[in-house]
Amino acid sequence: MFYEPKNGHGLPHNPFNAVVTPRPIGWISTRGPDGRDNLAPYSFFNAVAYVPPQVMFASTSAKEDRGDTKDSVANIRETGVFAVNVVEYAAKDAMNTTSGSWARDDDEFALAGIEKAACQTIDCPRVANAPATLECRLTQIVQLSGAANFAVFGEVTGVHLRDDCMVDGLFDVTRFNPLTRLGYRDYAVVREVFSLKRPDDK
Repeated sequence: MFYEPKNGHGLPHNPFNAVVTPRPIGWISTRGPDGRDNLAPYSFFNAVAYVPPQVMFASTSAKEDRGDTKDSVANIRETGVFAVNVVEYAAKDAMNTTSGSWARDDDEFALAGIEKAACQTIDCPRVANAPATLECRLTQIVQLSGAANFAVFGEVTGVHLRDDCMVDGLFDVTRFNPLTRLGYRDYAVVREVFSLKRPDDK
């Protein structure tokens, strides 16, 4: 099969997200200038640079009460900070609750029964029991082609690692099993890992 997206795919559901998989989930927490907290998952998310460490996530839809975007991007525009919380398999239901199109005044931490903790380098909440959290300062927001498509880039200014996920000095994902996003309404979980040596490894 071949199709050009501009002409449609002719399938029951768009296969694009099912092709680009698995994708890590950035559980983005923000605090608005009014002090209201927000938490939402984004699967268009990844790390993009080592030095300084930087991450990005993309928001691709809008809410009536936020104009051209959603709560996360709107808050970051105003405050310049956000946190990326890693989603473990055990938190899948809580994460899914926070994916709803809640009103801007709703606190998804409270709606999903998630404990908050304070960040250290930014004024922003984080998921207290997350396996890891990256505290970030906004570097740029890039408007992409299409309605409501924004890519948000941030520099990591602080890193939280849960103690039980550290084994012999390494962050061990098998201790918490990261949740990943597939296509449609599908997810996958990382339970097994293996290593490969690069040709130039000594």
